[in-house]
Amino acid sequence: MNTDFVAKTPAPAQIRGPVVLFMSLAAALGTSTIYPLQPAVADVAHSLGSSVAAVGVALACGSVGYLLGLCLLVPLVDRFAANRVLAAQFTALAAALAVSAAAGSAAVLGVVVGVVGACSAVGAGLSSVAGRWAPPRRRATTLGVVTAGISAGILAGRIVGGWLSDRIGWRPMVLVFAGAGALIAVACWVVIPSARGTVERGYLSTLRSLPGLIIRNATLRMAALRGALWFFAFCAIWAGLAVALSGPPFSYSAEQIGLYSLAGLSGILVTPLAGSLTDRIGARWVIVAGLVTAGLVAAVIGSTLDNTPMTLVCLAIFDAGLFAAQVANQSTVLTIDPASPARYNSAYMVVYFVGGGLGTAFGPVATEGFGWTATAITAAVAIGLACTLALVPARPAATRATDDAATA
Repeated sequence: MNTDFVAKTPAPAQIRGPVVLFMSLAAALGTSTIYPLQPAVADVAHSLGSSVAAVGVALACGSVGYLLGLCLLVPLVDRFAANRVLAAQFTALAAALAVSAAAGSAAVLGVVVGVVGACSAVGAGLSSVAGRWAPPRRRATTLGVVTAGISAGILAGRIVGGWLSDRIGWRPMVLVFAGAGALIAVACWVVIPSARGTVERGYLSTLRSLPGLIIRNATLRMAALRGALWFFAFCAIWAGLAVALSGPPFSYSAEQIGLYSLAGLSGILVTPLAGSLTDRIGARWVIVAGLVTAGLVAAVIGSTLDNTPMTLVCLAIFDAGLFAAQVANQSTVLTIDPASPARYNSAYMVVYFVGGGLGTAFGPVATEGFGWTATAITAAVAIGLACTLALVPARPAATRATDDAATA
C-alpha cells in the first residue's frame, strides 16, 4: 500500500460564474508579468548602462523561472488551501516585480525576473483549481474561461507593457503591474474557495512523480506531445513575425509590430465556445477542428505578409484554432484525476512550455535565415503532426492508484 497518498473526500463544486471570471482575470495578470519588459528592452539596457544582449538574457530568465514554477509551485494547490497558495504566490509576484523596478544591473534584473517567472505560473495553478471545483458537466467550459485569461496575458502583457513604458517609463510601468498583483493577492484570499486540497502527499514525492506520470500515463503523454507541437508552432509564428516585419520592405517599429497582437487577442473569444463544445461532444473533435483550421491558416499566412488586413485575419483565425485546441486538450489532462489535477497539469504544462520555448528560439532564426514562408510552413507541419496524434485512438488512461504506486 502506498502510504504517502491519502485521499480525502473531494470538496464539492464551489465556484460560480463571477468567481470563474475573477480567476480568468487573475490568470491573465499573472501570466502577463514575464512579458511587459520585452518591448522596452532597449530602454532598459540604456537605463542600466548595459547591452541589449545582456538585458535580453536577463529577460530570458523569466522563461526559466516559469518552468521551475510549473514544477515547484503548481502542485501545491492539490495539497493546501487554494486561496492561501494563490494569494501567497501573487504576493511574492508583486514583491518581485517591485524589486525588479529598482534593479541597477542586468545581473540583478535577471535573478529577479526569474522569480517573477516562477510566480507567473500562477495561471496554471488557477486552471488546476478550475478543473477540480467546476461541475463535471461544465469542466471544459470553465477551463475555457480561465484559459482565455492565460492566453490574453501572453499577448496583452507585451501590448500593455510597451504602451505604458512609452508613456511613464519602464520602472513605473513595472510598479503598475506590481500594484495590480498585490490587489489580486488580496482578492484571491477573499474570493477563491478556502477548502484544502484533496490529497496528502509528500511534496518531494510529488515532484519525483512528475516525470513518471508522463512516461506511464498514455493520455497525459499524448496530450503533452500534441500541446508541445502546436505551442512550438504558435511561438514560431509570433517570434518569426516580429523579425519579418522589422526588416525590409516593412521596417516597422516595435510599437507597430506589437499592434499585430491585437489580432491574436480576438482569437481568445473562441475559448469559452471551445470549452462548451468539449463538454458536449468530447475533446478529440474540438482538438482536430482547431488544429486543421490553424494548420491551413499557417500555410496561407506565409504568402500574405504584404497584405496587412489578410495577415491580421489569418492571425486571428490561427490563434483561435490553437486556443480552442488547447482548451479541449487540457481538459483531457484535468479529467485524468479530477480530485487532484494539479500535478498532471504541472507535468503537461512543462512539456507544453518547452515546445513553446523551442518555437520562440526557432522562429527568428528560421525567418532570418530562410525567410518568413519557411517559418510558416514549418509551423503548419508541426500542427499537422499534432493533429495526427489527436487522431490516434486513445488508450485507456492509467488509474490514479497505478500512477501513484509506480511513482511513489
